Amino acid sequence: MINLFQRNTSKAPEFPTVDKSRKAAEPLRVLIVAPSLDILGGQAIQAARLLSRLREEPSIEAAFLPVNPKWPGPLGRLQEIKYLRTVVTSLLYWALLLARVHRYDIIHIFSASYLSFLLAPTPAILVAKLYDKRIVLNYRSGEAADHLRRWRRTAIPTIRLVDEIAVPSGYLVDVLAQFELVSRPISNFVDTDHFSFRERNPLRPVFLSNRNFEPLYNVGCTLRAFAIIQRRWPDAKLIVAGDGSQRGELEALANELKLRNVEFTGRVAPEQMHALYLVADVYLNSPNIDNMPGSIIEAFASGLPVVTTDAGGIPYIVDDKRSGLMVRCGDYEAMAEGALRLLEDKALAWKITGRARQECKKYQWNAVKSEWLKLYSETGRQLRQPPHREAVGREAPMTELQ
Repeated sequence: MINLFQRNTSKAPEFPTVDKSRKAAEPLRVLIVAPSLDILGGQAIQAARLLSRLREEPSIEAAFLPVNPKWPGPLGRLQEIKYLRTVVTSLLYWALLLARVHRYDIIHIFSASYLSFLLAPTPAILVAKLYDKRIVLNYRSGEAADHLRRWRRTAIPTIRLVDEIAVPSGYLVDVLAQFELVSRPISNFVDTDHFSFRERNPLRPVFLSNRNFEPLYNVGCTLRAFAIIQRRWPDAKLIVAGDGSQRGELEALANELKLRNVEFTGRVAPEQMHALYLVADVYLNSPNIDNMPGSIIEAFASGLPVVTTDAGGIPYIVDDKRSGLMVRCGDYEAMAEGALRLLEDKALAWKITGRARQECKKYQWNAVKSEWLKLYSETGRQLRQPPHREAVGREAPMTELQ
């Protein structure tokens, strides 16, 4: 390994500039900056899917830089220590940004909100601006309104530095517009080939929940709904997949409610999730805050009727009583009522499942590919324009990590 902090005594490289002779047919070099699958969640899953698909496109040369890089060898142990973990990970992240961003034309940055926005997207935006690169901010937080209101003086000016904002739902388009930020919607997509549609006739009382165990996802609401369901269907089963800060609290709640046949599976890798959809018959989702959960689309593709709260952008993807059933956030009694209605009304369950299957067509790669390629093409056009200023020689801040 090359020492990251060794001073480079060779001739300082020129500041990267646009090659005027760049051919239109030359692939655009896109660097995706996002969480790796070590942080299991919607951002990491969508980033991995997008990277895989972009690598199949001849017009794109795609690469990945994790916002949560791992130090090699003994230094990696420092990332196991609370608080120190953030410092040492951030140092490596900044080093990798400085070493790699200059190689690419477009920096595609995935973004959440609050402190995560400060630690992950903000450094990538600043380094991309340093190297005069085109920036696509893929803002994905269901907490956007609160984030931008509370962090107005820092988050909004930072976001205004980017060239394009892409969001996964019309909901976020509307939210960002309230802060005079223009964005374009490009939906999350699901590799539907990985999810097997199974007709369920009749529905069995086998339920699935697979949101992370964090307060905003309110998995406790699903447990309380299941307690009501189990009074009517004593043999009902609930599979609870996921992990997070509330695991102990949720397991204690299940005991307090005297639930039977509840299986806490722990963390499930994305490539294994299809097996859980296959064995379940109804999908329950009870977040208080959300954007466009890919898990709902996965349930659609697997043939599970969905009962969900109406948090955030969910009404933009679930048509109540047509492609799923929606209830108010926190209303576990209404969630239980919806689930029981599906079990007892075969015609309704069949109609909802069929409609949801049709909706899946909107969320396949072929449906969104043209939107991503159009965004990159339009952003990349600026690369073929003459530079507005002369390049400035600059000493390389760090040698690239090998």
